[in-house]
Amino acid sequence: MQDLNDLYQEVILDHNRRPRNFGPLPDATQSAKGHNPLCGDRLTLSLKVEADRITGISFEGSGCAISKSSASLMTDAVKGMTLDEAITLFDRFHLMVTTPIDEPIDKDAEAAVGKLAVLAGVREFPARVKCASLPWHTLKAAITNAPEPAKTE
Repeated sequence: MQDLNDLYQEVILDHNRRPRNFGPLPDATQSAKGHNPLCGDRLTLSLKVEADRITGISFEGSGCAISKSSASLMTDAVKGMTLDEAITLFDRFHLMVTTPIDEPIDKDAEAAVGKLAVLAGVREFPARVKCASLPWHTLKAAITNAPEPAKTE
């Protein structure tokens, strides 16, 4: 089990050091801002949506390693998805990280989130769940064109 934990840590650290899809997206069609008031994480998520499909996605901002890694992994995961597929993945991810630690995560549900399962360990640290979920709430805000910044509260 320690080897698996080491692998998960390395994936998270890699996405923190070299975030994917980080930077401006000049031809974005939708965007949203997100803020975690507990730790100060802030991000702006930009989407390019064509025919109900996410054809481009990027994020900018500052935050902890969990927040930045989650945003990086999320952008990789949802690129190419329809908006409905991205919302479904949001729901699955949110369930995974908010399932109480004393309850097992359903293996089918874990498989449904793919590489994002590396973030399942944050559920052991309730304050870090908000860090991991901020990019996801911001994605949902961008998809729904929410007027206010996304928050984890």
